[in-house]
Amino acid sequence: MVTGIFRIILYAFLAYIFYLLIRFFQAVNRRSRSQRRNPKPPSGMMVRDEICNTYLPKEDAIKEVYEGKEYYFCSNECRRKFLEQKRPH
Repeated sequence: MVTGIFRIILYAFLAYIFYLLIRFFQAVNRRSRSQRRNPKPPSGMMVRDEICNTYLPKEDAIKEVYEGKEYYFCSNECRRKFLEQKRPH
């Protein structure tokens, strides 16, 4: 009778250790996945969209070099409008 109780306690303890190991490896996997997605920290530089005059992070902006000068845009639509304005009519 006593050995049966100890056996149940032992199995419960082993199941709890197994549960903790699974949680640990899931946390490690989650952490490594999030580091792979965002390997480069944001620069903190903000640039202005030439068309709609909004500011956005430089790493999120669409860059266009026009006549040797860099211009930044929030979308392809703003970039297209800019290029249409600069095109000779």
